[in-house]
Amino acid sequence: MQNIVERLLSGDRRALARMVTLIENESPQARRFLVELHQHAGHAHIVGVTGAPGAGKSTLVTRLVREMRRREHKVGVIAVDPTSPFSGGAILGDRIRMMELAGDPNIFIRSMASRGSLGGLSSTTRDVVRAMDAAGYDPIIIETVGTGQAEVEVMRTAQSVLVVVAPGMGDDIQAIKAGILEIADIFVVSKADKPGADQAVAELSMLLSLDPNRRKGQWRIPILKTSSLKEQGIPQLVDAIEQHRQFLSESGQLEQRAQRQVRSELQMLILHAAINALKAEVSDEEWDALVLDITKRERDPYTVAQAITARIGLLSQSLNREA
Repeated sequence: MQNIVERLLSGDRRALARMVTLIENESPQARRFLVELHQHAGHAHIVGVTGAPGAGKSTLVTRLVREMRRREHKVGVIAVDPTSPFSGGAILGDRIRMMELAGDPNIFIRSMASRGSLGGLSSTTRDVVRAMDAAGYDPIIIETVGTGQAEVEVMRTAQSVLVVVAPGMGDDIQAIKAGILEIADIFVVSKADKPGADQAVAELSMLLSLDPNRRKGQWRIPILKTSSLKEQGIPQLVDAIEQHRQFLSESGQLEQRAQRQVRSELQMLILHAAINALKAEVSDEEWDALVLDITKRERDPYTVAQAITARIGLLSQSLNREA
């Protein structure tokens, strides 16, 4: 454990696997190691792959990784799966479906359980990305759960977001409901060998043309058709990812997105610390009593919340404004 950071930085896969396990278990050692790793990260391009369940994300990621390896990239993959209500682990286990990639020493794949996170990502995803980044993996692909309208969380972690839609699934209409137009950097119409692929491309093109936020000089979102079955369109998709990375770097948006990600991470860490402080200050018995009093209308939630935040040394300006 003493030299796990040095081993990880030298590219030791076992050290990286051990680090990811510590992160997932929220070990106190993990936080100390992550502090050391932070200065060695920040080099990898983070690619988020999101979309509705059944759109073919996992198969697409497998094909993407193969093409990236053909271009001699060292690729990391984080596949976030739904959480088992029994074991707390990942239900689908994308590593099983990506078994064909497992023998390559320059590919590191980790399945992670979402653990109830509504944003399609595990709360520890950023830390695992940091560890992979420090270990020299670039790019790093994050495949989200596919929770539909909560997919916007991926834009706070990834630099390039791929939104995968499939013909006949109504995903183009869902894009309006979920605000997907705002987070997509590249649209991928998967399963293009099936009927309706051209219609899906046409409808997405129409939606993009109606987007009032699109301005000249900005990145023009491409819509690419792929077929994992026939292995078509994958090189063009990797080209588009590399072009977007170059655009972000040249336009200065890479730094803006990095700041957005740091801002989101700081908020998450502070919220996590507040929750831990709350658990340490308020016992389960007191919590249950407070809930009962509020339910009976004997007390109000605003005053109770304000009193608790004062006890744990936190300021709650929003509650003060509402009171």
